[in-house]
Amino acid sequence: MVKLEEVLDEEFQRAQAGPDAEDDWDTDSESEVSSDDEELGPDESFADRIYALKDIVPPQQRRFLSSSLSTASSWLQTGFSFSGKTLWVVSTSALLLGVPWALAFAEEQQMQEMEREMKMQQSANELLTQGAGQPQGAKPAL
Repeated sequence: MVKLEEVLDEEFQRAQAGPDAEDDWDTDSESEVSSDDEELGPDESFADRIYALKDIVPPQQRRFLSSSLSTASSWLQTGFSFSGKTLWVVSTSALLLGVPWALAFAEEQQMQEMEREMKMQQSANELLTQGAGQPQGAKPAL
């Protein structure tokens, strides 16, 4: 027959190191905030920690996320490409068609203004010539 005997480990019997006085157990005081560099260790970067998180996500969900992100990025790339090409067509069309039309329209406005001025001068000259043709003492006939 086998008899079992419990053997206590020396590590468990040794007293734990702790504060000597009761005042050192105060947990309400502010603790020091450590920086991220201290937590990561000497050879571990933030990118390494993010990369290590891939083991937490199941493979099926990783495939779904990967396909969703690739689909979204392809849609965005197509959208930006299409909008860039559309912007190029609209801007070049505006420059090639709009600028000459605007210049012709401005010239037409200037010509109409000149014609109005000439008509006003002509009517003013007619009034002056009509008034000069009548004698000063004569009255117009009714």
